[in-house]
Amino acid sequence: MTRRNYRGSLVDVSFDKDLCRHAAECVRGMPEVFDTQRRPWIDPLVAGTSERADHLREVVGRCPSGALRIEEHDPSAAGGAR
Repeated sequence: MTRRNYRGSLVDVSFDKDLCRHAAECVRGMPEVFDTQRRPWIDPLVAGTSERADHLREVVGRCPSGALRIEEHDPSAAGGAR
């Protein structure tokens, strides 16, 4: 497994390229966060409001392979973010 973490202001997104089956649920669901033409191709900072973070959680939840995961920030950490 080669899981990589992408930090956001409210949640992080991790991705394991070995699990990905390229269903493109992420790209269709939230193209402003998941843009295969950009490096890095995942930018959870775009989902900087609680509403958008909720939508990001929903989109990641639709990943059929489990390649994408939401990593919640530890609320006990200073300021609630890492």
